[in-house]
Amino acid sequence: MSITGAALILFLTFHVLMNAVAIVWPTAYNTICQLLGANWYALVASMGLAALFVLHIVYAFILTLQNRKARGNDRYNVTTLPPHVEWSSNNMLVLGIVVVAFLVAHMIQFWAKMQLVEALSHDPATWAHVDGAAANPAMGTLFLHAAFNEVWTPIVYIIGFVALWFHMNHGFWSMFQTAGWNNDTWLPRLKKIACCWTTIVVGLFTIQAVWFTIEAKNNSYLNNEDLQAQYFEAYTEMMGEAQENIQAQAMEIQISDASDVEKEAKFMELQAAFDAKMGIIQTAIKTYCKDIPQVKAWIQQEEAQKAMQALPEEMPMEELEEVDTTNVQPQN
Repeated sequence: MSITGAALILFLTFHVLMNAVAIVWPTAYNTICQLLGANWYALVASMGLAALFVLHIVYAFILTLQNRKARGNDRYNVTTLPPHVEWSSNNMLVLGIVVVAFLVAHMIQFWAKMQLVEALSHDPATWAHVDGAAANPAMGTLFLHAAFNEVWTPIVYIIGFVALWFHMNHGFWSMFQTAGWNNDTWLPRLKKIACCWTTIVVGLFTIQAVWFTIEAKNNSYLNNEDLQAQYFEAYTEMMGEAQENIQAQAMEIQISDASDVEKEAKFMELQAAFDAKMGIIQTAIKTYCKDIPQVKAWIQQEEAQKAMQALPEEMPMEELEEVDTTNVQPQN
């Protein structure tokens, strides 16, 4: 229990520092998200962390059941807590359940839409949509925008942080107590260290949640010029990869032993998939990179073409005959 708890505390410390990067340097945060995406080392770390978390929960239930079995009905005879017993000590399981519920919501908003999606497929058709366009799983700031635009997100997060503070504060010093550091000299010191460390970590998490909410409401993650440039680079790189892939696949079809009819059908299927993928990427570029000069020009050109297409080629003669020209005055 103490070993898994220590690993989780270290992870939370790393996580809060990573989140801090999103405040001071959002583009660097996206770079970190890209490094910690569907790469093998990140997946191994995620699986290891998940295993530690499951072990921590299983041990928590085992210890709770053992304690209740050992006390029997005597636990109902206690109406007040001894002075040396903290409230969080008697409610670690409940606090843990609240933290798990918060963690599930957090993972649905981020991990399930980022690393999981990237690991399962590179098809943009499977990506989560933010502001009506497919969000690149490596661009974490887009998911900050989506998550903290929701009214309930900061509320749920702050409730989760409160539960985390009590759970982590007690667990921090009790893991040292389990290891044998439970004498009268070190235990009070460890409790103070635990309180300071937990307060700093949870306090930073809370500040970050408030900051992300303000930034999301102000559309900062969509309007920031540096972020738009980073989005543009990521999506144009995808377009280049898609073009290389279709050329390679077309070459494979061309040199295959299939009949001309089968080749033609495969070419059409390949082209349709390519067009669909490019359409998704282009929509994302126009949504997330709208202030980039070349994207602005592209959007304006498309709007001009649509306007021209909407104009009739020539006015029908019936409409020309109905035009009243008697009140038209010549211009000087």
